[in-house]
Amino acid sequence: MQGAQVGADVFFVLLGAILVFAMHSGFAFLEVGTVRHKNQVNALVKILVDFAISTIVYFFFGYAIAYGTSFLVSATELSGSVGGVFEPQGLTLVKFFFLTTFAAAIPAIISGGIAERMKFAPQCFATVALVGFVYPLFEGIMWGGNFGIQGWFEATLGAQFHDFAGSIVVHAVGGWIALAAVMLLGARIGRYGKDGRPLGIPPSSVPWLALGSWLLCVGWFGFNVMTAQSLESISGLVAMNSLMAMVGGILTALVAGRNDPGFIHNGALAGLVAVCAGSDIMHPLGSLIVGGVAGVVFVYAFNLCQNKFKVDDVLGVWPLHGLCGLWGGIAAGIFGSTALGGMGGVTFASQLVGSLLGAGYAFASGFVVYGILKQAIGLRLSADDERLGADLAIHKISATPESDITR
Repeated sequence: MQGAQVGADVFFVLLGAILVFAMHSGFAFLEVGTVRHKNQVNALVKILVDFAISTIVYFFFGYAIAYGTSFLVSATELSGSVGGVFEPQGLTLVKFFFLTTFAAAIPAIISGGIAERMKFAPQCFATVALVGFVYPLFEGIMWGGNFGIQGWFEATLGAQFHDFAGSIVVHAVGGWIALAAVMLLGARIGRYGKDGRPLGIPPSSVPWLALGSWLLCVGWFGFNVMTAQSLESISGLVAMNSLMAMVGGILTALVAGRNDPGFIHNGALAGLVAVCAGSDIMHPLGSLIVGGVAGVVFVYAFNLCQNKFKVDDVLGVWPLHGLCGLWGGIAAGIFGSTALGGMGGVTFASQLVGSLLGAGYAFASGFVVYGILKQAIGLRLSADDERLGADLAIHKISATPESDITR
């Protein structure tokens, strides 16, 4: 029976890993639909190559930093015992696959913010640093119990920092790193006029953008529900809370965004980003509120970011992942409390401090990583290459090569 249970858990976690891996196609098509036609190929290539690099560096370095487990042993040992725990079906191996898809979300998130003017090689180097060290260091603190920091939270603030599926560990970290990268890059050519007035660059394809959102929404139920990592721990509450937060984000973004399809489809993602942290402890009504607030946060923060702050974050990844993730981490300390129908085990102080710590760590790390790369090899395409488009400048082919021939 024990072997059958482990085998079922392996299959369960594997399905979760596949669903979250499929989310990366959602990241890709969300970017394809938002950027201009001359940068669509680059969007597709970046997401896929970043995933490959992420897997390699997480295998050799990141997973060991976060959880202390190395895979540099014989295949016989891997298939039978990893870290001294006998697992004939390789449960630790599929957990690695599952957590790799989380780690690879960091460069996938950043990709949308730096689109249309970033060189290819520096982003690859950044992925090595971020997934190999920056992300797993924080992941290990919050999810692996490293350095005793969670113990400090419990002793000092009343409870450990709670982030069930990564509002802070994944989304806020990715979003705040992206903000630093975007600020170091500067705005795209032609994004703002000489008087500083923003010049609109509409999405190249609303259907592709919508497809990206749909793919992410479907995969997110693997992202959240299967974070339980065993059949015994699975919770229908997580699924219900994810659903309620998603629809809350859609409806508030519909109203706040005045029927704009880009805001509506990103509103779903805003709700899902925000609910990750407390999806296992909040009441569905609380999740509906958390997702609804996130939809409004995204719309207004996106407009402020682009129009007032003049930060050219192409897909709005800082408002979406950075700010909505930050809200989600804090909200778990509000709506996860028993006073508001939650399951408890959290404190507002712990959630506030942990959330701000994650955002600050990510923002500082982003400036360090991208700042070093900017000084060493530069971040931006040349002005001519940017005007030509990353597709032809980097990959020597556009999304519609037949049209190129006939021009």
